[in-house]
Amino acid sequence: MKGLVVDFGGVLTDRGPDAAAEPPLIGAVLAARRAGIRTALLSNADGPGEPIPWLERLFDVLVFSGDVGVAKPDTEIYRLTVSRLGLAPGECVFVDDLAVNIRGAVTAGLVGVHHTSVPSTLAELSTLLGVDFA
Repeated sequence: MKGLVVDFGGVLTDRGPDAAAEPPLIGAVLAARRAGIRTALLSNADGPGEPIPWLERLFDVLVFSGDVGVAKPDTEIYRLTVSRLGLAPGECVFVDDLAVNIRGAVTAGLVGVHHTSVPSTLAELSTLLGVDFA
């Protein structure tokens, strides 16, 4: 896999079972990026609002449904996101806490990871991306 696409609320913000000060998926995205994996945030939010500098250090691409006029689970938003990453859908993993959004991503050709817990998501991403998140 060459790309990692993640949802914001419920995934990137999940502090895990230990209520970590920094949500563990933030570190995972940074580790993936250091390993040469392209990263994208895909959110159904209207837009980023005020600039969030730390998002730009995490992600190569930021896609907000309010900015692009299409929302998850429409397959077009996943295709748009991976196109902006410069990758094919089959080269990307998408992580979301809503099963309906995972189904949309899989229909678009991405590999879907249904986020139900931080440990299970990190384990699955480690296998799919070949990155050790320990």
